[in-house]
Amino acid sequence: MSSAQPAAVDGGVRAGGSRVLRRAVTRNRRRLGLGTLGVAVHQVCETLVPVLIGVIVDRAVAPGDRGSLWLWIGVLAGLFTVLTLAYRFGARQLMKAIAEEAHQLRLEVTRRILDPRGLRTDLPAGELLTVSTSDTDNTSELLDYLPRICGAIVATTVSAVALLLIDVPLGLVALVGTPIVLIGLQVTAPLITRRIASQQELAGAATSLATDLVSGVRPLRGIGAELAAAQRYQQVSRLALGARLRAARTQGAYLAASTTLSTLLACGVAVLGGYFALTGRISVGELITVIGLAQFLMEPFGLLAIVPGWIAQARASAQRVAQVVDAEPLLPAAGAPLPPGPARIELSGVRYGPLSGLDLRIEPGEVVGVVATQPAEGEALVRLLSGAVHPADYDGAVRLGGRPLHEIDRSAARAALLVAPHKSDLFGGSIEANVLAGAAGFRRADDAGTWDAVLRCSAADEVVSAHPEGLDHVVVERGANLSGGQRQRIALARALLVRSQVLVLHDPTTAMDSVTEQVIAEGVRELRGTDGYTTVLVAGSPALMAVTDRVVLLDGGRIVATGTHAELGAGDDLYRKAVLR
Repeated sequence: MSSAQPAAVDGGVRAGGSRVLRRAVTRNRRRLGLGTLGVAVHQVCETLVPVLIGVIVDRAVAPGDRGSLWLWIGVLAGLFTVLTLAYRFGARQLMKAIAEEAHQLRLEVTRRILDPRGLRTDLPAGELLTVSTSDTDNTSELLDYLPRICGAIVATTVSAVALLLIDVPLGLVALVGTPIVLIGLQVTAPLITRRIASQQELAGAATSLATDLVSGVRPLRGIGAELAAAQRYQQVSRLALGARLRAARTQGAYLAASTTLSTLLACGVAVLGGYFALTGRISVGELITVIGLAQFLMEPFGLLAIVPGWIAQARASAQRVAQVVDAEPLLPAAGAPLPPGPARIELSGVRYGPLSGLDLRIEPGEVVGVVATQPAEGEALVRLLSGAVHPADYDGAVRLGGRPLHEIDRSAARAALLVAPHKSDLFGGSIEANVLAGAAGFRRADDAGTWDAVLRCSAADEVVSAHPEGLDHVVVERGANLSGGQRQRIALARALLVRSQVLVLHDPTTAMDSVTEQVIAEGVRELRGTDGYTTVLVAGSPALMAVTDRVVLLDGGRIVATGTHAELGAGDDLYRKAVLR
């Protein structure tokens, strides 16, 4: 059973990838059809160029007929006009189809990633980003490959017909030799697909790990784990490099074989035509046509030979897109409204990860601190409160306002209960745009007092003043051009600006100095300690715990002590060890 399951899953992913490719063709069939027609007409005209030159030699140049020469030159000019217009028309249609399909795929992938119910997938954030960008583009490129294939087949067919009209054996060489070469090369297509898929998967993992390490380099240095992290990245990078080299070797060998075979086939046609001309079997003009077609055929032969590698890349990317688009929602459907009035948080008999029978009740308007002796306990609690855990994956009950959290409409639950994780990502844009990202409809001009208070209480005003551009300072993706403490301040300001009924902050000050930490603790209390706001601080910071109404201490997955920061600090050794170290 264990060995059959991965095969079944892999087969489902492959089927999903094929469906993604078929759908791309179906919903772009009009532009794809027009573009393919333009490419086909262009290829027919390209093929007729050497044919027409041979006709001009036999019917105008050899007899010395100037009038006929000018007539055929006019025909040749008309052929080039049609050739150019057909290419421009076809290419324009195809480029529009490719751009629109890539856009549609990006929207679908992004919509699934941002689904309020979550996404049941093992892909980390870095790989999801790769799927939503590179893989969607690679998949849409199929709309470029198919017309190229069609054009190459049309060019080969028209050339073969022209050669048949000149001499039957010449045409048979092209008609019979081409399928034999292509069938032989198609045998390696599955191997190329597997190796490209493996390379993309490992490259995505390496990119994701590198991004995580760069964003967390300061905490890693703080605990002296930078060497272990570097070794881990080196290991993953080495695996990705090995997969890339295997894929490159396979593609290189395939390209060498395809180029050699297609060149030999074209040269064989040219040599045979030369022999027939020497024996008087064909005319000089026909020889010129044969040589021209033989040289021209190298392009469609080469294209038909290497196209399996292109299709393999598109198929591998489509499988990764399907892995995201077809992923099941992490949470069940929920549509119940949030009960009116202040929202109470209740956890009853919860067993999840390191949590073992946890009972916790947080009343509306409280500022509660949660100190966990093991970091995994705090992470598990935050994950439960975020609603990112399927109810079947834990025992017990998690309620908001008296109703099970998983039954409440996700939008309503997120509006009332905001969880700011320890690792909050920033987006490409300005500091101001990042702070405003979660506060839909908030306008600085309408509520300048709240804006200034949020920046001050999160110490984000120091980040603003540290840069000449102020709020317009450009933040690169994931905030890589900011320090860890600056990223935390901006993320905290974003969470505070939302003014949600319940706010859960997980280790919001780990990358800050003690002075800044004290400022933020007092700021959180100032903004969240009035007007009935509920705040849960899951942290080990004494400055944060000092501003809470009460603190609960977790050990062994249960609450082992409750009291104020001062009470626990004075009378609980375990608490002192966890906080006052």
